Amino acid sequence: MQPQCDLRGLWLLLLSLFLLLFEVVRAGRAVVSCPASCLCASNILSCSKQQLPNVPNSLPSYTALLDLSHNNLSRLRAEWTPTRLTQLRSLLLSHNHLNFISSEAFSPVPNLRYLDLSSNQLRSLDEFLFSELKALEVLLLYNNHIMAVDRSAFDEMAQLQKLYLSQNQISRFPLELVKEGAKLPKLTLLDLSSNKLKDLPLPDLQKLPAWIKNGLYLHNNPLHCDCELYQLFSHWQYRQLSSVMDFQEDLYCLRSKKLYNVFNLSFLNCSEYKERAWEAHLGDTLTIKCDTKQQGMTKVWVTPSNEQVLNVMANGSATVSQDGSLHFQHVQVEDGGVYTCYAMGETFNETLSVELKVHNFTLPGHHDTLNTAYTTLVGCILSVVLVLIYLYLTPCRCWCRGVEKPSSHQGDSLSSSMLSTTPNHDPMAGGDKDDGFDRRVAFLEPAGPGQGQNGKLKPGNTLPVPEATGKGQRRMSDPESVSSVFSDTPIVV
Repeated sequence: MQPQCDLRGLWLLLLSLFLLLFEVVRAGRAVVSCPASCLCASNILSCSKQQLPNVPNSLPSYTALLDLSHNNLSRLRAEWTPTRLTQLRSLLLSHNHLNFISSEAFSPVPNLRYLDLSSNQLRSLDEFLFSELKALEVLLLYNNHIMAVDRSAFDEMAQLQKLYLSQNQISRFPLELVKEGAKLPKLTLLDLSSNKLKDLPLPDLQKLPAWIKNGLYLHNNPLHCDCELYQLFSHWQYRQLSSVMDFQEDLYCLRSKKLYNVFNLSFLNCSEYKERAWEAHLGDTLTIKCDTKQQGMTKVWVTPSNEQVLNVMANGSATVSQDGSLHFQHVQVEDGGVYTCYAMGETFNETLSVELKVHNFTLPGHHDTLNTAYTTLVGCILSVVLVLIYLYLTPCRCWCRGVEKPSSHQGDSLSSSMLSTTPNHDPMAGGDKDDGFDRRVAFLEPAGPGQGQNGKLKPGNTLPVPEATGKGQRRMSDPESVSSVFSDTPIVV
């Protein structure tokens, strides 16, 4: 009986020692986990304004918010914290003297959502600098000295929504951050104001969806003045985008070392902005997006006849796709008109109107263009051939004609004068000798006795009767009728 009591007492003693040790460890942990230079409140550690040259070593692993702002930190190395802070969501490092950040500095905080590096002395953002922050949503880098941004600095940051890069010295617009299908698919705010941007990729910016342009801030930059810049911001003003409406007075451009407001460029004679209609041709396939200022909105399309467009083919050739776009499979003339998109979101609603103009003809395709060119070429060749035939293969000339039978002067109604193209001959000489073919110019006159040249009567004169001549002889003409050669139309016989 005694041994059992001793055994029970031993177990009670051990249990008491274990509980005592647990309390000591727990009490000691509470004291050690909060550094002397910090103020701890639950899982929040505030070490701000302590003139700290380095990050405190003993940081509790359950820290969710760590405030190290307004200190003297100059470098953030990979080993800045020996403890892996997997529960840390917000890290505040603003108003320090940071000029170097290791590419491995954010490995201990993989679940970080909010990172403030503003008001430091950073000069460049190196490659893959923030690649470890795959869950980061907000990144503040304003009021530094950043001049260069590596194209891969923000790789693997698919959750990033807001990026503040204002008040730096950036001169190249990072188009890779906002271009459709880029590495930051959820980015809704990019602040590039108060930098040194001079040239913008205007065609690419015009193609961006409205929910990106709504948060793309470009004011207080020495942009180059031209009409394309005016058209860009006029379109944003027409759409009431926040990036323009909130900072209209601060949107200026530079020309001849003088600043002008982008909405007051009268010296360039830029045409006034007008919203363009969508244009299509018969049979075209067309997709019109409901370009809203916010993502994830519920969209409803209404036709010009005030009928709702459904997801199935019900209203002509128009349907609504899954992303809320209006799709036409084969555009018809009756599809023209003004379509309205009603978008409904959590914070606000939006209404967009789009005009569609349908041309009543089809555009020639690639093969049609080739056929037209081929037909034109064949037509040209045939025209050339016909011209050559006309020039060199004319109908039978005079020498290929048969010998004309001399007409009797009883039935001859030809009263004319003939002008020979050959030299003068003695009509009686060389009866059988032919010096070449003769060309005669004959003038047709009405037959009948007593008529002269051009049908006029010759007083006291009668028509000469041509005599039959032998081979090689010519019929003589009335000498007075030679003057009629130039007064009537010649016929070569």
